[in-house]
Amino acid sequence: MKLIENYIQQATDGGGFHSLGEKETDELEKLSLLAEYYEDNVLNIMPLTVTINAVVQQKISEMNITQGKLAEMFGMGAAKVSQILNGKREPDVHFLKAIHQKLGIDGNFILDRV
Repeated sequence: MKLIENYIQQATDGGGFHSLGEKETDELEKLSLLAEYYEDNVLNIMPLTVTINAVVQQKISEMNITQGKLAEMFGMGAAKVSQILNGKREPDVHFLKAIHQKLGIDGNFILDRV
C-alpha cells in the first residue's frame, strides 16, 4: 500500500498519471490488482451493501433536516416516510420519484435496488 501511495503522490505532484513512466505505471497497475484481490478475497469487505434507506438517511443528515421535514418536502405523511426508512413498508413510486427529484439520488441506483 505504501508503494501505491507513493506512486499516487508522484502522479499528483507530476500533474497526473501520465507523468509516471511505463515501468511505474505497470507496477502501479499490478499492485492495485493485488490490493483489490486481497480486499475481495481475504478481507471480504466488498461489495458494501448500500440501501436506498441508508442513502436517504445520509442525505437527511447532510441536509440537517428531520424525517418530518423530508416528508413535507415530498408531499407525503411523516408516518409513511418513517415506515419506509425503518423498513416496515416498501417504498412506492411516489417516494422513489421524490428521492430522485428532491434529493438528487441517481435513478440508476434506485432502479438497481428496487
